[in-house]
Amino acid sequence: MADDISRHNKDLGVEYEKERVENLEHVAEQQNLVPHIDPARRIVVEKSLKRKLDARCSLFVLIYIMNYLDRNNISAARLKGLQTDLNLTNNQYSTCLSILYVGYILMQVPSNMFINRISRPSWYIAVAMTLWGIISTCSGFAKSFGDMVAIRFLLGFVEAAFLPGALLILSKWYTRRELTTRNAILFCGNLISNAFSSLVAAGVLSNMQGVLGHAAWRWLFWIEGSITMVIAISAGFILPDLPTNSSGFTEEERLVAQLRIIEDVGEADTDSEEQSPFSGLMMALKDFKIYIMMLAFTAYVVGLSFNAFFPTLTGTLGFSYVPTLLMSAPPWVFSCIFSVVNAWHADRTQEKIWHIYGPIFMGLVGFIISMSTLNVAARYVALFLQAGSYAGFIVFYSWISSSFPRPPAKRAVALAIINAFSQLGNVAGSYVWDLSENGYRKSYGIVTAMYGITIVGFWIFRMILMNLNKKLEESEAEWDAGHTDPQTGATVIMESADESLRMRKGFRYLV
Repeated sequence: MADDISRHNKDLGVEYEKERVENLEHVAEQQNLVPHIDPARRIVVEKSLKRKLDARCSLFVLIYIMNYLDRNNISAARLKGLQTDLNLTNNQYSTCLSILYVGYILMQVPSNMFINRISRPSWYIAVAMTLWGIISTCSGFAKSFGDMVAIRFLLGFVEAAFLPGALLILSKWYTRRELTTRNAILFCGNLISNAFSSLVAAGVLSNMQGVLGHAAWRWLFWIEGSITMVIAISAGFILPDLPTNSSGFTEEERLVAQLRIIEDVGEADTDSEEQSPFSGLMMALKDFKIYIMMLAFTAYVVGLSFNAFFPTLTGTLGFSYVPTLLMSAPPWVFSCIFSVVNAWHADRTQEKIWHIYGPIFMGLVGFIISMSTLNVAARYVALFLQAGSYAGFIVFYSWISSSFPRPPAKRAVALAIINAFSQLGNVAGSYVWDLSENGYRKSYGIVTAMYGITIVGFWIFRMILMNLNKKLEESEAEWDAGHTDPQTGATVIMESADESLRMRKGFRYLV
């Protein structure tokens, strides 16, 4: 029986490798990549490609800023009467926060499965952004708890299209050596929004009270929602689509873009024609690595739940609402700078775990300070450290892409399902911060424990990847010793249900 299984696994390996090689040859022939591009010419073309790509993908930062502004402006609005005007209890307000993530969770996987199958993802994101701008604007018309709950649910449902979709688009253009830095730049939109949302809110809430007979917090939703819709119009024309069809690039640049991805993993970034829309979902669900990442990342998100309450936490320093909003900005500016530097170094060293652990340990120090003292200066420094812990969160997203590189259908689902499941952390996090508790010591104790779970979970995941790398080394040794098919060089190790042991020779998972 064991011999039969071994022969069957070997046959599967040979068949898969033949199919992979034929696919590579077909792609190369179709795209005229067989005649190697002159190295000097390629450098010029690749430089032009990356310059154009970086410029166009920079719009993702602005979109992410609006994504988080529209999601989190309710926190600033609360400081200027939203909770009082809508007669919300503390639990009802927490429900308004958490219900957004219910819609967010439900839509992410279907959305990414769809965006992976279409040829114009830029238009998809533009339409989704227009819709969430409209829904966010409607928040300013809410009259009751029921109105706000319904609006927030729909907002999360539509906003779910953006982040996993943007991460998927970036992974189709950038190599593993470039992706962490680009993801960090994308997430700067999140961090900048945390900073500038406070500044925008301070301006609106200070000057719009009573204008045309409306409360200032309603104007906050109307103004920010309108800006979102204006930006959405440009997104469909500026954002890139796929390396095979995106306009604004020369034919030579598109060919080099495809060649870069083939060289990075050893396989074209395309799904086979035989794969159904649910193939990627089934492959992802059979891969146990995803479940470890889901649980560990959810704990991380619970730990980061202070984000939605940041103006409130800053308010514990004892200042009025305008200074509180203004003081909420600098920690996120620091976090943005630190995150880019941390991600750049992660790309440079091709190392993941310590570039995640470092920011987490920084956040833990911030939590401990906040629990240990009421000193205003110390607590404000602690807010910087807490915001800086987002830097590890950013590196983690590139770790997902590099840990599930092929096929694209599986990577799309992996990004979406891990991100979607982790939003349960935001649902739980909405109730972690007891709004009636002075100092939030118990809340800080909970997020400290969540960071501890995160550290353990990520270490387990790292050990799994290291074991896979060891198996890849062993399979290559067998190949070099002639223990595989001499014509195809197929790998005989096929016990894994996922594609983790079917990469090109020399491929290693980043740990």
